[in-house]
Amino acid sequence: MAYTVTPTPVGPVGSQYCVCRVELSVCGQNLLDRDVTSKSDPFCVLFMEVNGKWVELDRTETAVNNLNPAFAKKFVIDYHFEEVQKLKFALFDQDKSSMQLYEHDFLGEFSCTLGMIVSSKKITRTLLLGNGKPAGKGMITIAAQELSDNRVITLSMAGRKLDKKDLFGKSDPFLEFFKPGDDGKWMLVHRTEVIKYTLDPVWKPFTVPLVSLCDGDVEKLIKVMCYDYDSDGGHDFIGEFQTSVARMCEAQDAFPLELECINPKKQKKKKNYKNSGIIIVKSCKITRDFSFLDYILGGCQLMFTVGIDFTASNGNPRDPSSLHYINPMGTNEYLSAIWAVGQIIQDYDSDKMFPALGFGAQLPPDWKVSHEFAINFNPTNPFCSGVEGIVQAYSACLPHIRFYGPTNFSPIVNHVARFAAQATQQESASQYFILLIITDGVISDMDETRHAVVQASKLPMSIIIVGVGNADFAAMEFLDGDSRVLRSYTGEEAVRDIVQFVPFRDFRNAPKETLAKAVLAELPQQVVQYFKHQNLPPINSEPA
Repeated sequence: MAYTVTPTPVGPVGSQYCVCRVELSVCGQNLLDRDVTSKSDPFCVLFMEVNGKWVELDRTETAVNNLNPAFAKKFVIDYHFEEVQKLKFALFDQDKSSMQLYEHDFLGEFSCTLGMIVSSKKITRTLLLGNGKPAGKGMITIAAQELSDNRVITLSMAGRKLDKKDLFGKSDPFLEFFKPGDDGKWMLVHRTEVIKYTLDPVWKPFTVPLVSLCDGDVEKLIKVMCYDYDSDGGHDFIGEFQTSVARMCEAQDAFPLELECINPKKQKKKKNYKNSGIIIVKSCKITRDFSFLDYILGGCQLMFTVGIDFTASNGNPRDPSSLHYINPMGTNEYLSAIWAVGQIIQDYDSDKMFPALGFGAQLPPDWKVSHEFAINFNPTNPFCSGVEGIVQAYSACLPHIRFYGPTNFSPIVNHVARFAAQATQQESASQYFILLIITDGVISDMDETRHAVVQASKLPMSIIIVGVGNADFAAMEFLDGDSRVLRSYTGEEAVRDIVQFVPFRDFRNAPKETLAKAVLAELPQQVVQYFKHQNLPPINSEPA
């Protein structure tokens, strides 16, 4: 099976169109038994089709010794009404600790579109093997829930004097949280980690969407079950209790809430039975987990600036081999990149006035080299009206400048950073700056640019670099910190990854929207990441 496995989950594709988020819960039934001495240990991997290839988005936990798993880990996907989002759910029997899927036994798969799941809310289908035949009696059930409620709940839980279940030691307790499903059965929502060898566990705080835990209804009863972990999957039941989020929210840091953990069988048998221990809610807090859309709907403006490379390596713009040559169709790679990105971003800026800057050219009348000039030749007002205005100013300036060098990025990065720094004085998420740099090649001032990017990573700012032509873009890949953290020459690390690099040549024959999606894929999460880091809610947000 040809799968593209990515070491980190890919960002949502086309997030700028994000309508809402959908949470998918997965259960398996009658899975194939691939283990000789015990049952299979299944986990589920979710793939999405991107440009004709299956790309891994996420995977669930492994259910030990279980042919009918209900996975606690949920898949959360951005749902786009206007796109066909093809998904594949593949189940594997974990054999080793390897992340490589070929190391594990294949248990079957099921493919469909997200639209199919959403329109049915819940589907159960036959799992298929690679040859298209059924995987035994194996079935998969996928349930969808819209995560339009952006509240999240953070719980800190502990236990005291839990029942001892192990013959030669103490228990290894963990908790499972359930909510009532539509069919009247309890549905697993969250499973804590196992705390080894203790009857007084303290679990790590965890955060789940409020919709996941109680469908957003704080009065709804939820059930919490406590088990003693066994490596063979036959976990021993310690006890259970029912409560609600409203009740758990009574817990404060100084005043924890104590709930008796009851084993109904023991309660029936023993007259003097009190409980099987106490589960303590140390704290329970509800907050809002704001999305890119929340910030945009809250009135955040995306401030767009374009930086254009006019260095000599581009070639004479009157020569058809030049990257700045405007062909009979009225376009070139520079213009295509401006259109692709600008057309989407301009919708998020109310006045649609964009500064357009050039670098690496000699300017009239004294023909001095400039690395930061207004392409409309109006330094006090470098703004162009809409993307059309940028295109007009670009075409008009070409005959009046001399292409020169070197290729210095840092002046333009610092130029936008000055405005972004002013925006940090505001106490609301009102402005975020995006710099699009279009260039044909190697950066001359790499140390200064690295330093400028590291400083800019602390500001409400992202940088998109589109490489045109066929040059070596290794330096651009280096600035795009997807694989490693970018460092300044001083050793200072970038606070976050703010650079997205895309070579135009990969999209020459693709539809226009493909380039836009690739270029803007990381932007929504960069915006959210910055404002969250600064603890800035959207301008018009309600309290949780």
